[in-house]
Amino acid sequence: MEKSMANKREVLLRFLAEPTDVNFGGKVHGGAVMKWIDQAGYACAVGWSGYYCVTVYVGGIRFYKPIFIGQLVEVKSTVVHTGTSSMHIAVEVSATDPRTGTQKLTTRCLIVFVAVDDGGDTVPVPRWTPETELDKRLEQYAIHMAKARKEEEAELQAIPL
Repeated sequence: MEKSMANKREVLLRFLAEPTDVNFGGKVHGGAVMKWIDQAGYACAVGWSGYYCVTVYVGGIRFYKPIFIGQLVEVKSTVVHTGTSSMHIAVEVSATDPRTGTQKLTTRCLIVFVAVDDGGDTVPVPRWTPETELDKRLEQYAIHMAKARKEEEAELQAIPL
């Protein structure tokens, strides 16, 4: 990967919602939105780490408003916390009606990627340090969610399936 591409904290994808993205109700499929979230998160993780990355967790996904055909979709992904090899990325999806210019937040979530080498082993990623109060709040949220995931996983492992 080119050095100029590494350590990019934010990625913004923009495109139009297309008829192939729509469900039977006439709105963009939740699965299509989840795919866009993963793609934007991946681009952000690779841009930050400079390595191939794999998704290890998507959590707290919340759908607020529907997206319709022809709306301009923006998927913004931002590194909000780094571990040794992991990157916690906040993702927001919004849609704009091109006729009115009205933009609405449609979806939010936190997604975690891990950087890996060609053999699939984890590799260290550059540390991200929060600079603003918002950065600090976002990092604290990511840390809180990581603790909650560990507790949830331990609870699940204790239940025989």
